[in-house]
Amino acid sequence: MKNLLPLIAAAILFASCSPSTRNADGVNSTDSVASTTDSTLSTAKPLFATMKISNKINVGDSVKLKFTVYNTADSVQTFCKWHTPFEPLISKYLDIKSESGEEVDYRGAMAKRIMPPPADSYIKVNPGDSLSVNVDLLKGYNISKPGKYAISYNAQNMSGLVVKDSVVFVYAKP
Repeated sequence: MKNLLPLIAAAILFASCSPSTRNADGVNSTDSVASTTDSTLSTAKPLFATMKISNKINVGDSVKLKFTVYNTADSVQTFCKWHTPFEPLISKYLDIKSESGEEVDYRGAMAKRIMPPPADSYIKVNPGDSLSVNVDLLKGYNISKPGKYAISYNAQNMSGLVVKDSVVFVYAKP
């Protein structure tokens, strides 16, 4: 019996590593995971966000970014407001870079969070509706030199929101 134990363990190990799986009907399937993943990736998320900013902003003026969340689903959707403009600037959720690729320093607060986010950290968006908020980037980012800047959203893993495009503005002397 002692000699059979390693043989049984090896058989179980090889069986569990097989690419073939059984569905609820007991039918073997080798690519059910791949086809599920492919179909999931091909459908767009019902919640997404966009950013808008003026093309030219004078040095000394507020650098206001408009952040809008859209719900394209037929049902109410939620997103975590952490790391979005829907809460005060208490995290670095934007990457702001100059035309030369130099990153603008974030100088705002950095909140420590408990995980998972509590229920009051989520915002509901009604079906077919959108929510917008404006944020002054000068309150958290050190944008001081005239130049061209690009802004991209980097916190989709926390909020669940996808922002596909970056926005660009010129910070110029009046």
